[in-house]
Amino acid sequence: MGDLEIRRTTARDIPAVVAMLADDPLGAQRESPDDLSPYMAAFERLRTDPNQHLVVAVREDRVVGTLQLTIVPGLSRRGATRSIIEGVRIHGDERGSGLGTQLIEWAIDESRRQGCHLVQLTSDKSRTDAHRFYERLGFSASHTGFKLQL
Repeated sequence: MGDLEIRRTTARDIPAVVAMLADDPLGAQRESPDDLSPYMAAFERLRTDPNQHLVVAVREDRVVGTLQLTIVPGLSRRGATRSIIEGVRIHGDERGSGLGTQLIEWAIDESRRQGCHLVQLTSDKSRTDAHRFYERLGFSASHTGFKLQL
């Protein structure tokens, strides 16, 4: 399948990243790949924030995966720093190839390098396949999450 590179996202990668975000039933309802301007503005905020790590997985010059890793300093757990994994997406052609595992392992390793004591993520209740995937990687569904749309 070719060599894989996991690297920081560039502005040129944004169309491919947004296409992957929109390529599932939930993403199709909330993403707008036809208008990249809000995504480019968000990318600029992410690019300049040292606690944000937006990465892509690239194989043969093609973006095939993405995730965002956020480093969150805190007071709880004796002042522990934690990380949050968000926006994990794998291109449809690559699902089942082990790429998702490689991306999550990258995020865990980077979290360790950043001095994090905990890695956390949320996953929509409807994504049962993703839940099995995260549990297989050692994550546990230990909390109930809440969201408030603003």
